[in-house]
Amino acid sequence: MLVLAATPIGRVSDAPPRLVEELAGADVIAAEDTRRLRRLAGELGVEITGRVLSYFEGNEAARTPYLIELLEAGQRVVLVTDAGMPSVSDPGYRLVAAAVEKDLPMTAIPGPSAVLTALALSGLPVDRFCFEGFLPRKAGERSRRLAALAKEPRTMVFFEAPHRTHAALTALGQAFGAERRGAVCRELTKTYEEIKRGSLADLAAWAAEEVRGEITLVVEGAPEHVAAIEDVRAAVAELEADGLSRRDAIARVASETGLPRRQVYDEVHK
Repeated sequence: MLVLAATPIGRVSDAPPRLVEELAGADVIAAEDTRRLRRLAGELGVEITGRVLSYFEGNEAARTPYLIELLEAGQRVVLVTDAGMPSVSDPGYRLVAAAVEKDLPMTAIPGPSAVLTALALSGLPVDRFCFEGFLPRKAGERSRRLAALAKEPRTMVFFEAPHRTHAALTALGQAFGAERRGAVCRELTKTYEEIKRGSLADLAAWAAEEVRGEITLVVEGAPEHVAAIEDVRAAVAELEADGLSRRDAIARVASETGLPRRQVYDEVHK
């Protein structure tokens, strides 16, 4: 049996009781960081009797076949990452996919989730949402990813490194519009938990100072009335004919349609 075990994202007391049971009874524990696992086990008062193997991004592909062999031999393998649910922006997907291909039994221990916790605290719509993981580090790749999401109507959740938070929020504002609402959720469930809500422009200004800790970003989806590009060009031309400058016409159309001003500008000047 493969057991995907969620671990606390902050407070150790948030650990589900079943996590204690599985850590104590596992034949093998595959851990993203073996030192953090042993520290967690100590805080939970768990004595680990099974084998502990490292399973992280650098060795995930090579170690997966070996773990599959252990599962086929009848071993109970518990997979844990540093925080949250394995395979969600963490190691684990390869092992799950390989286990599914071999028709091996598996289960999961639900537990704390930074995605759902941030979404619930954001104050943004939660009826429909999507998780986008980490944005690309390179500016060009990041811009292309965000351009593809400009019309996404669902609330979006991102993970981000603290030192890239300002750049990410700036890029989000450029792609979605500076007035699009968002939330920065920092150090969720920990002692210095902090939730900052506001426009992307306001959040980017706040993040210009040093940002520390684990960061989850939540961003409002695009308005449902986003216009077709052809309509945008026509609307700008009509406003110009009425006497507005092109700059003011672009700003008004961007505001009325919910499109980022940069996108309206680019389309008008093609």
